[in-house]
Amino acid sequence: MLAAFTASLLLITVSELGDKTFFIAAILAMRHRRRWVFAGAVGALALMTLLSVLMGQVATLLPDAIVKWAEISLFIIFGVRLLYQASQMRETGSEEKDAAEAVQKAEQRKPKETPLAIMAEAFGLTFVAEWGDRTQIATIALAAANPPVGVVMGAVLGHAICAAIATNCGRWLCGKVSERTLTALGGGLFLLFGSLALFMPQA
Repeated sequence: MLAAFTASLLLITVSELGDKTFFIAAILAMRHRRRWVFAGAVGALALMTLLSVLMGQVATLLPDAIVKWAEISLFIIFGVRLLYQASQMRETGSEEKDAAEAVQKAEQRKPKETPLAIMAEAFGLTFVAEWGDRTQIATIALAAANPPVGVVMGAVLGHAICAAIATNCGRWLCGKVSERTLTALGGGLFLLFGSLALFMPQA
């Protein structure tokens, strides 16, 4: 379980930094109370993690060989894709633009400045942005090949760390570390986990 916890914690933390949900939390935190933005974002990410782990557990009904090769393939595909995206990026990243547009669209209705309204907005925007994201697919793959409790604990903690960074110093971090660098780091980590899954014996 410790290996599953560590793997999901590292993968989620590195992959989520500079992701669309990261920028959504950072932008919302500049407009609203940070604690309510954090609570809404973490709630959405925790729910998404639980759903992803459940999907991963359904996948365990398949033969072990299929699960293993699906996990390896997903990690390698995402790793190569992220490295390619990093090589094509310029100074201004697409994830930050997409996040800004999503927040702008949601706030055209000028929601009330109540804790519940802020949490609901952060929850909704984060949940929609995370659905089908690479970290959701990675969580499903990890949960299919590792103890689910360890994956849930590591992934939720990783999401909480990223949400805390985003709501407290997201803009500062983005000014110090480029989205291109974060994307490349994520791609390298995906390839590392794909390689480990390839050469490690089936449990």
